Amino acid sequence: MVFVRFQGVVRHPRGHFPGVFVLANELAAQGRLSEEQYRFWRAANDWYDAHYPNPSHVDPSVYDPAVHPGAVAWFKASAHELIARVDGYLELLAAHGVACRHLESADPGRILYEDAHQVVVAAGGPAGA
Repeated sequence: MVFVRFQGVVRHPRGHFPGVFVLANELAAQGRLSEEQYRFWRAANDWYDAHYPNPSHVDPSVYDPAVHPGAVAWFKASAHELIARVDGYLELLAAHGVACRHLESADPGRILYEDAHQVVVAAGGPAGA
């Protein structure tokens, strides 16, 4: 099985590279989005919330920095519709000068959480998560 991740190129202070959702959420929280960008971000986040499980709702400790510092999520390559919608986030981030990269791996790291669409892995896995 192949896994896919979209992440920033600058390390987070905790050591991992934040994913595109975290990066976009930070821009929104900082009030840096235009009205149009904010509408896109809000609608896209709502769509994802409605269409796939939030790992932290299933396991509240999965992203807890004291328990799993730097845990990161990867899509399963079979989650085509979810992956295709990332393009809008990439465009949003690029408009703000936030560089991102696309990673693929058959072994993203030690799996902490898994559902039909994604995994969350411990930081420092083989793929550099």
